[in-house]
Amino acid sequence: MSVRVQQAEVTDTELRKMMIEQFGVVPDNVAVLWNSPAVALSNLEFGGKVGGWDAVDESLKSFAHMAVAAQVGCSWCLDYGFFHAQNQNLDMAKAVEVPRWRESDVFAPLERDVLEYAEAMTSTPPTVTDELSARLLDRLGPAALVELTAFVSFANMATRANTALGIESQGFSAACAVPAPGVGNSGVASAV
Repeated sequence: MSVRVQQAEVTDTELRKMMIEQFGVVPDNVAVLWNSPAVALSNLEFGGKVGGWDAVDESLKSFAHMAVAAQVGCSWCLDYGFFHAQNQNLDMAKAVEVPRWRESDVFAPLERDVLEYAEAMTSTPPTVTDELSARLLDRLGPAALVELTAFVSFANMATRANTALGIESQGFSAACAVPAPGVGNSGVASAV
């Protein structure tokens, strides 16, 4: 796959400087979205707000986003997900296993339910069951379940936009000694 819309020069000097300080580069997806600065800025603003929600544990949200990315085939989001997990001091042994969570024995029951929920929401049509929702509601409470649902919805927006635009892994995971994610023959992204 190749980028389907060329990157634009991010003309907001302050934003460009902040991203280079934070990531070392302007992320490819931001540069592509900058073809429409209003879309790019709105996306960044909404992403910042989503990142500020705190009713759900950060590791659960991070793993949920990575599960969505693996299912959709967004190597950029998986790559960044590993980088984010390390920077948030999350369990890297678990982060690496997210693309293979069903076969892995490192996840606790709540984590497995969150990963299942993320995948069920990502399926077309969604396959969320009453039983899974009830288990999560019981363990997390209503505010956290609503937050998790909105978070997974945002992850779907991000992963599907990156994939549709041809944006691929940018090498962020190299900074945390985690193999860069790739997309296998099945079209499902996985750590390699």
